[in-house]
Amino acid sequence: MRPALLLWLAVGWLGFVLVPWYGLEDGITRTPLRFYLGDEAGPGLIQAALHGRWWLWPLLLALAAPVVALFRHRDDRYAAWILIVAGAGGLAWLFAQGFAIGLRGWGWRWLADLFGPVAVRQFGMGWGALLVGTSLLFLFTTGLARRGAMRGDSFVTGAIGLVVASVTLFVFWPVTEVLFEAAITEHGYSLAAVGARLNNSTIWGFGCLQGERSCGVFWNSIVLATVVGFTTTALGLAFALLAQRTDFPAKPLLKLIAVLPVITPPFVIGLAVILLFGRNGAVTLFLESALGIPPSRWIYGLTGLVLVQTLAFAPIAFMVLIGVVQGISPSMEEAAQTLRASRWRVFTTVTLPLVRPGLANAFLIGFVESLADFGNPLVLAGNFNVLSTQIFFAIVGAQSDPGRAAALAFVLLAICLMAFFVQNLWLGKRSYTTVAGKGDSGMHAVLPRRAKWFIYGTAVPWMVFTLVIYAMIVVGGFVENFGRDNSFTLKHYVTTFGIEWGQHGIVWAGRAWNSLWTTLQLSAIAAPLTAAIGLLTAYLLARQTFRGKDAFEFTTMLSFAIPGTVIGVSYIVAFNVPPIELTGTGLILILCFVFRNMPVAIRAGVATLSQIDKSLDECSLTLRHGSFATLRRVVLPLLRPAIVAALVYSFVRAITSVSAVIFLVSAEYNLATAYIVNRVEVSEYGVAIAYSSALVVIMAVGVALIQLVVGERRLGRRGTSPSVLQEAPA
Repeated sequence: MRPALLLWLAVGWLGFVLVPWYGLEDGITRTPLRFYLGDEAGPGLIQAALHGRWWLWPLLLALAAPVVALFRHRDDRYAAWILIVAGAGGLAWLFAQGFAIGLRGWGWRWLADLFGPVAVRQFGMGWGALLVGTSLLFLFTTGLARRGAMRGDSFVTGAIGLVVASVTLFVFWPVTEVLFEAAITEHGYSLAAVGARLNNSTIWGFGCLQGERSCGVFWNSIVLATVVGFTTTALGLAFALLAQRTDFPAKPLLKLIAVLPVITPPFVIGLAVILLFGRNGAVTLFLESALGIPPSRWIYGLTGLVLVQTLAFAPIAFMVLIGVVQGISPSMEEAAQTLRASRWRVFTTVTLPLVRPGLANAFLIGFVESLADFGNPLVLAGNFNVLSTQIFFAIVGAQSDPGRAAALAFVLLAICLMAFFVQNLWLGKRSYTTVAGKGDSGMHAVLPRRAKWFIYGTAVPWMVFTLVIYAMIVVGGFVENFGRDNSFTLKHYVTTFGIEWGQHGIVWAGRAWNSLWTTLQLSAIAAPLTAAIGLLTAYLLARQTFRGKDAFEFTTMLSFAIPGTVIGVSYIVAFNVPPIELTGTGLILILCFVFRNMPVAIRAGVATLSQIDKSLDECSLTLRHGSFATLRRVVLPLLRPAIVAALVYSFVRAITSVSAVIFLVSAEYNLATAYIVNRVEVSEYGVAIAYSSALVVIMAVGVALIQLVVGERRLGRRGTSPSVLQEAPA
């Protein structure tokens, strides 16, 4: 542990002595050197010694005390306690002084009464404080490892500490800040205010049983999410089996179509469906003229939402399930066939039960995605109110009631918690291990004829429907005004992505170039970070045992359950003032992307790891490889399907996110989806569709590159075409 201890001490001292302590508006690289000793750009040591910020001196003590541990044996209990006390005490002091002293002096009146006014104010923390905080965190976890935590494994202990700290800081704290709004009254906080806001017929009412069009938003959201959870899981499984267990000739097209809805801004799919099935839609007008069926508004409400959300979220289930289906060991199916089980019995009693972890995780993701979806209900809900849109209107609508929005967020969290526990109850304590160190024939059992026809009958029509939807999107960018003036034009693409030649070379004259470059840059940074922290969390949940693991797992799903609108508002509330000021920066967008999309990486990783025998890890550890080497050399190569799912999802969701970032964009950091929403608001639908179609192409190329770079998982001789297998008697 000594090299790691030396590294973290060096990081801490570097942050305190050399790196600017407070956040700089122009960044470190653009700050002139003459301001380095000033009260804004100076490091912590300069701030404490020259500018009267005496409250930073205890951090110097917290960094100095662990130096003693460098000269002690790793089994020295006193050295371990020095690291624990210095790390925990330093972190506590770092955040205590950050909250206690802000831009206007003391953060709480009782501190001003106790100590009197402070001479100088304090800005938000910067890179120096970040390095010191990171150093103190890992000094603390190293001390715990020296005391025997996680069997003395410093990597596992540090990973748990990193994930817990990150989730607490960027998920739990912002969401807690916004949820406290539910208890706010004119005279402070009150639990009675929470009860009054929750005791509302618009939430729990049964108007649908009394002839009204819909029930309360709680029941509407439950029904919608449950139906979408089942439909997305069924379609995802059909696509996964079609891709992995059949001779379907167009598998590359299948995989492309399966992920197309993921790489599309959500409201664009809703708009395309309206263009097809709305009162003036192409299909509606055709049915009226050909069959005399009068136009109606059937697409608005539960039916349209189920259709669009299934189209949008089934690919996520496919990305989770394809790795699970691929990981099923053929030896178990062969054993059932040896016992003369029919193909249908093998499929229902062996194949499907082994896919159960993937089904549970796919259903949970589809269920929670439906609850948190904002764009599609905003376009297609009609009178079918759901929680996400009601929270949005409570925040930005004419009523402007953050307390009501927070109360509705409580309800949404309760539904997510219920789904989480139902999933765990369904999975139970059974073992789903299929990937072990033993070899197998590599030949999967042939699917029964009934299952194959169901798969083809489900997946192929959905592929055709998806192609029609995207044909509408493509055509919409090349016509003057879809449905009114269908004459061909390129002006929408010229307006958006025009390129000219000026005196000094190429001029990016299109109005969308700035938002596109910003979006691609931030998404490219956020995607690997999301995959890394998500899969690391999945590894800890699936492979390690520690106190509070269940509560920690639910906390990681917290940002996924809350609608993006609330996440965006919570980030503004938490990070608009010291101690952490991020509003208006690109960093706040990256953090929002990472922790908003991290749960999908976690669920994909957990589903895949549940199939990999722990004995593979134990063999590596027995050969004296550490946990990090085992993770890198053994686990990660077997996690390639989950890595692809995490990277693809995080990359495209960062590009297509709307509700979570609509309040976080700024003039310098404007995103593609915010630009598209602005065009829709001023009725420039052609420009919006043109930009969206260009994003689809860009994201398709990005997905292909991710799959090419990561590659596919190789498990022995698996992947043999079903056509060369000897079919068992039906």
